[in-house]
Order: sequence, then structure tokens, then C-alpha cells
Amino acid sequence: MAGPLYRPFASPPYRVSMDLESLRLADWIEIDSFYPSHMAEKRRLLAERHKDVFCALPEAAAASREVLALLAGHLATQHPQMFRRAGATLENLALGERWDLDATGLHPLDLAGRLVQEDLCLMQSDAAPPGPYRLTAASLCFPTRWRLADKIGKPMQAIHAPVPLYAERLARPVDRFFEKLAPQRPVFRTNFSLLDNPALFQQGGHGRREPDPALTPENAATRIHLRMERQTLRRLPQTGAILFTIRIHQSPLAVFEDDPQGAADLAESLRTMPAQLFHYKSMPVLAEPVLAYLDGIARPMNLA
Repeated sequence: MAGPLYRPFASPPYRVSMDLESLRLADWIEIDSFYPSHMAEKRRLLAERHKDVFCALPEAAAASREVLALLAGHLATQHPQMFRRAGATLENLALGERWDLDATGLHPLDLAGRLVQEDLCLMQSDAAPPGPYRLTAASLCFPTRWRLADKIGKPMQAIHAPVPLYAERLARPVDRFFEKLAPQRPVFRTNFSLLDNPALFQQGGHGRREPDPALTPENAATRIHLRMERQTLRRLPQTGAILFTIRIHQSPLAVFEDDPQGAADLAESLRTMPAQLFHYKSMPVLAEPVLAYLDGIARPMNLA
């Protein structure tokens, strides 16, 4: 294995920061070999748990239409091997689907979420000049331990209220960034979590304390999964709303078997994580066997 695609844990110590990077619009949406399985799981969730994974307030209608139009154009242009556009018709060659974008019977953001692996969240300000941005619509099939129903309609600071250190270190920078984000300057960031459950749909699980006696350094390679979110932020040029996309990348810790530097960086990030976040991310359940496993991989490098 070559190691994980993204490395938000690199260059420890652990930092509580936005860590934004410029994004080329051509790279906005990621499609990889997991596309068929991810989209099948989205279809299942949308059929069986639609109220859990999709919600849109009335004020999000225009911005949702803009998202669908931008996404359809982007996919046909940047991924022509998988998507073909003819007027109002978008054909998904990978899944054998054909959509009339003007008459689907679906909410436009619901349809948009059925085209890509990313989850899609719309943030809008209802004040002039812009005030706090609220979550007004989302297609959220793959949450990392949060519930859409708990967040819809709320501003950023309330959405992140349970997250340690957000109010103290990130709330004001995030609000200022949202105010100034320009349509022609999208950005992205990545973050990471360690989970003992590989499911893509995870609504809860923060703050666990009790160690799991069944988890050991010997089985951590397969039982613990590195879950990373590639998040993009893009202001919509017509409505001024901000589209927040979340793309999940995850792999078992075994991905570090041939990556001692990555193992060392992740271990040091975990050791330097602020105590509040360490507990919030349920690390008391995972840390001891995970660190023993990572240290075992990194040790030969340290002895060289």
C-alpha cells in the first residue's frame, strides 16, 4: 500500500485550524473506483432513511437549483467518460441513468446528491450585509457522527457547539472567511478521525470513554479505520450561497504497513491532540492499541 491519499495528520503537532488550500474548479468533484459502491449506498439510504439524509428549507430553493446546474455542467465537462449532457438531459453512463434536469420530481439538491460521492450542504445568510450563515439544505448520506436533523437551520457556531475549541479558536475566523469567500476562489481542507466502524453512514459515537478489551495492537490494523473528509467551499455566483461538500476517504490502519513516516506522523498527532478533542473523538477507547500498532511500524525508521 502507498499510504493514505490525504495526510491531514502530517507535520505534527496536532493543530486546531482551518488549514484551507486553494482549489482548482476542475478538481472540485472527485470520482474514484469506489463510485459504484458509494452510490449504491446512497441509493439505499435515500430509499430507506430519506428524512435522515436529506432536508431542505424553503429558502434554499434557488440556491439548490444553482447547485444542480453547476454540478451537471461540471460533470459533463470534467468527467465526460461518465457523464454526457444534451440540453436538459444528463446521462450517467456509469450507473445507466438518464435525468431530465427540468422534470425529475426530485428536489434539485436531492438529485445533485445522487450524482456524486460527495455530500452537499448549503449555507446561506439571510442578512444584509451578510450575517451568520445557516445550514438551509443538505444531502448528507455519509455523516461522520452528526445528525442532519440536529443542525438544519442553525448557524455555524451552533452547528459546531459540541466541538471542543471551535468557539474559542475557529468561530470568528470561519465567520470572517464566509463573509469574504469569492466565487472565483474556492478552497478545500481535509481532516481525520479514527473509527472502529467502517460504515459510511454514522450519526453518533462521540465522547466514548470505556476501553474496548477486544481491540488490541494485533488487530488494530483491520479493526480501526482512518476516516478523512475532503471538504470544499464554493460561493455560488448567482445566489451568493456557499456550497460545502464533504467527500469521505477511509481505509483500515493497515494502509500504513509500508508507510512508517505516515504512521509516525499520525501517532504524534494523536499524542499532541488537545485533551478536550482527544475525549470528544473517543480516543480513550482507541488510543492505547492504536498507538502501539503505529509505533511498531514507525520504530524501524526511528532506529535507522
